[in-house]
Amino acid sequence: MTTETIKVKGYEFKIFNRKLSSHRRAVQIQNDIQQNLRKVGVQEDDIEIELQKLVIRTAAASIEWWQDGYRLFYTYNQAGSFISNLHIISKLIEAEVTAVLNKEKGMDEFLRGFSEDKDIKKQRKDARILLDVPEDCTDLSIINRKYKILAMKHHPDRPQGDHEIFKKINNAHKILKRELE
Repeated sequence: MTTETIKVKGYEFKIFNRKLSSHRRAVQIQNDIQQNLRKVGVQEDDIEIELQKLVIRTAAASIEWWQDGYRLFYTYNQAGSFISNLHIISKLIEAEVTAVLNKEKGMDEFLRGFSEDKDIKKQRKDARILLDVPEDCTDLSIINRKYKILAMKHHPDRPQGDHEIFKKINNAHKILKRELE
């Protein structure tokens, strides 16, 4: 029997077993996240994880926390159900914290990896509109294809190219690539 996995930020994680889905299990995952973040000095009061009532519904999971003057944020929406997405976030946080504790990664790199603007959700929505992909598109190959078409059309070296539009297209692609890799 093969186990499906998901690759996120260079790590590979097993997909959550939906048979284990329950609100109580979501609370356990939330507690695991808080426990891992405490290992790098984050206070529980500085962590926000909004739990869904129906954990098996298709929905993104996200976490927001404050550390060393940074607002840190991560959302995941590619594993299907809310609890599966929350599980991936938990495993990612655990892997990143372990890398910091084992001195494989510095705290600055950890903070940069999760640092996002307050309006990142709006930026992602605007990026999808600019690249002309559906609002719920998480397929990076589709986003890359649309990006290449628009980038070629608006490249400053082309007769109809526009440097400002080209910069916006590149930025939109960067925002979505960071979200989905």
